[in-house]
Amino acid sequence: MTSRILLRPTGFVDSPFGHDGKVARLAGGLNWFASVEMLTVESGRRVASELVPVEGIETRFDDGMAADWAALTGNRAPLVLGSRTVRLDQPLVMGIINATPDSFSDGGIYASPAAAAAAGSDMAAEGAAIIDVGGESTRPGAKPVWEGDEAERVVPVIEQLAASGTAVSVDTRKASVMEAALGAGARLVNDVSALTFDPRSAEVVATAGVPVVLMHHQGAPEVMQDAPRYVDVLVEVYLWLEERIVAAIAAGIDRSKILVDPGIGFGKSVAHNLELMNGLALFHGLGCGIVIGASRKRTIGALSNEASADRRLGGSLALALKGLDQGAQIIRAHDVFETVQALRVWRGLRDQALTPRG
Repeated sequence: MTSRILLRPTGFVDSPFGHDGKVARLAGGLNWFASVEMLTVESGRRVASELVPVEGIETRFDDGMAADWAALTGNRAPLVLGSRTVRLDQPLVMGIINATPDSFSDGGIYASPAAAAAAGSDMAAEGAAIIDVGGESTRPGAKPVWEGDEAERVVPVIEQLAASGTAVSVDTRKASVMEAALGAGARLVNDVSALTFDPRSAEVVATAGVPVVLMHHQGAPEVMQDAPRYVDVLVEVYLWLEERIVAAIAAGIDRSKILVDPGIGFGKSVAHNLELMNGLALFHGLGCGIVIGASRKRTIGALSNEASADRRLGGSLALALKGLDQGAQIIRAHDVFETVQALRVWRGLRDQALTPRG
């Protein structure tokens, strides 16, 4: 039986100063770690684990592990979104605009494309680096939307935001909507199906030469929460995303333009979501920027007396900070002002820790 070893960073430290050779930088960002959990994986599940220090770890590497280590610690290329360049050596916020009547949190709150675009502009002013515009709800139980209706919802919003100089992404799994959105000025595709829903989607992204977010999911939105099952959710999601990265590259998409999202809430139980958040640093081994979309998700309500979606700010910030502590580069959020504020305070703490004394 073939086995391999995955590397999960742990033992995070505030500062690398005074620890020469004993700590490593995570994905070229603001986080440093002193140890690694080496997970031995067979048949899609871990069968053993060993905690080892960073110091001298290279003596344990075979060729595959050496490549994984390089991916884990290497810099992430900036995203070029039209005239905007978004760096991934520091975390940022992606604001969510759902131009839909039925999204789980903010569906139906925008009376017109102009209102949705104005909300997106406000988010950009509050500090969101990217505004993510979607026209189809993918909440649990949601029904598919005809691609013409979806494009009609997102295109005027994207046109207005892009005209103002805002960096815009489109949240869609349909190739024709991607094409319409890119034509309107979107410069990033966020696909909850990781380019599996529409056979043309990978070609559209590759031809346009834009970055793409590949998100893990289990099952279609209509049924994904009926009975999600995994033997080892952390390992299975990692290996699935690894396969999708390979497929995207084979389709002509440059690895430097690929981001990954573990898909919190998309075919996962509360326990699955929490395990993914606790083990998030593992995904840096894929060599791509990490997007986390836990804002207002059902897990927060489940842990707080079934609080409604509009009362999940505290839990959203807790999960965002958990993501930042493990090096996530992009936090997707509904509550932009509060999330940006939390990120700036987190960044202030990191900057202080990374400033040499005297």
